[in-house]
Amino acid sequence: MKDFKKYYIIPATPDEVYLALTNPLTIELWTGDSATMSTEAGSEFSMWDGSIVGKNIEFEPGKKIVQQWYFDGQPEESIVTIKLHADKAGTSVELRHTNIPDESYDDFVDGWNNSYFDALIDFYNG
Repeated sequence: MKDFKKYYIIPATPDEVYLALTNPLTIELWTGDSATMSTEAGSEFSMWDGSIVGKNIEFEPGKKIVQQWYFDGQPEESIVTIKLHADKAGTSVELRHTNIPDESYDDFVDGWNNSYFDALIDFYNG
């Protein structure tokens, strides 16, 4: 199991980024795929037509999102924590993803960088 941590700069306010990560209609706009999302702790979510599924654990509007991502047969929970900090360029996003299966690590790093956050940055850069 591996952990991944990285910072990203998004050209939008923390409240706008929070909304983009938690509102299913906005998620569909920047991912191009259907999404199921709620800001209710304990609710299940799905993004990219079910490619990513899990459970929502904690929300602090405009500040933090904590989710458990599901992997088949994994004994330890894989936790994604996204913290949003105001930055002169918009929002500094602190991502921490724990317990990524070794065989999936490179794919997940690529996904975070190129599919998830690049898509979000492109969405705000228009």
